[in-house]
Amino acid sequence: MRRLGVAVAAALLATTVLAEPAQAAVHNVKDYGAAGNGSANDTAAINKAITAANAAGGGTVRFPSGTYRSPNSIHLKSNVTIQLDAGATIMGASGSGYDKPEPNPNDKYQDYGHSHFHNAMIWGDRLTNIAFVGQGTIDGGGALITGNPGSGQADKIISLTRCENLTVSGIKLRRGGHFAMLINGCKNVVSDRLTIDTASDRDGWNVISTTNVTITNGNFAANDDALAFKSDYALGQKLSNGNVKVYDTKLSARCCNALMFGSETCGDFTGYDFQRIDIKGSNKSGLGLVSMDGSVISDVHYRDITVSGVRSPIMLKVGARKRCGNNPGVGTIKNVTYDNITIDGASPSFSPTIMGDVDGHITDVTFTNVKINVPGGNGTMSTSPPSNDRKNYNPNSIGTRPAYGWYIRYADRIKFTGGSAVSFTKNDGRPAVITDNATDISFEAFGWERGTNSPTDFLFRNTKGFCVRDSGSPRTQNTGSTEKC
Repeated sequence: MRRLGVAVAAALLATTVLAEPAQAAVHNVKDYGAAGNGSANDTAAINKAITAANAAGGGTVRFPSGTYRSPNSIHLKSNVTIQLDAGATIMGASGSGYDKPEPNPNDKYQDYGHSHFHNAMIWGDRLTNIAFVGQGTIDGGGALITGNPGSGQADKIISLTRCENLTVSGIKLRRGGHFAMLINGCKNVVSDRLTIDTASDRDGWNVISTTNVTITNGNFAANDDALAFKSDYALGQKLSNGNVKVYDTKLSARCCNALMFGSETCGDFTGYDFQRIDIKGSNKSGLGLVSMDGSVISDVHYRDITVSGVRSPIMLKVGARKRCGNNPGVGTIKNVTYDNITIDGASPSFSPTIMGDVDGHITDVTFTNVKINVPGGNGTMSTSPPSNDRKNYNPNSIGTRPAYGWYIRYADRIKFTGGSAVSFTKNDGRPAVITDNATDISFEAFGWERGTNSPTDFLFRNTKGFCVRDSGSPRTQNTGSTEKC
């Protein structure tokens, strides 16, 4: 009996060992002819290593310490991990050796950079199980184009379409041209400890028409959009977006938007969770959420976020640009929460704003313990609704807001609670809050300041069901409005 037990155990052990998959091979790019000396053209060797790893059923393409000059496009393939060791850099180069942009019959629906994908340092289409890991860097080298590139020029570091199971961990992307990384139509994306430094160029990471995304411990510094979630028509169809988590990440944007939805917004977005985000600097929106091309954006949640040095602290806008295939209508934004947000604004004109559209209201937004300080300093001005370009998503598409604090129009069921407040650094002659064409707007335990020459503190205009409760003793005016507390 004992001998039989030993034999059975040995057989089981043998079966277990045989069942273990073979470890994926490591392909050192230097074994395929890469010099890594910063002057030789290493693209062909890199592509050979990638092809070998893919042909073997998968593997790791390893870059030891060194500078790998790549003046031509690298073609990524499925089941390949790019491993950049500490001290390893893939360096872009000037010239006209990158792949030409592929034709796209749908390029009229988004700008050139979003419409073409092959004109990149590294690109792939319909790939599965791909990764960029390690401690090294991919650097555009100042050679990537920030506008529309000519034939043979690249405007992106990494460009991936219709990919599945993408991992990006530990590496750094520098000087990315128009985009440090652009992905479109992908599924199952995990990023941890990714650094993007493209503040001298344009966008950091554009996540377009993508589902199931987790981004943690990122540090993205951009000139244009630092981290943007978009949905365009570049792939010839409206695609879903959602189930996205972004945690413990630092963002900054010199020119434009730090954490942004849009402006390309064709497909619907649902299920976004942003926590413990630190934003320092943005010349447009700190937290921007716009629907311009017919999309429904829902279930978006912001929590424990600190924002400083931004011109437009928070902006939600529904527009009617309709730049999407299949004749889109006007979209909407709904079911959004902001919890424990502290913002220091940098413009007296771009007050926090909720601007729906006459054909697409913004609904069911709750602010809990959201404290916003603005520079102030404006004098008394007209309280009439500001101008609004329905086809423009930028904060400046809405004229100077007539309130120093919140300006709200075409919105329903908006609630401020839990110690939310607005304040100014310099005395301001505008009201703290103005609402227009709205329904069920409530302020509970809401903090505000009174400007010396302000005509009123809260102005409700054509608003059905407003309530100001436990918020001091504000002067409240209403025109065509009804109170409901």
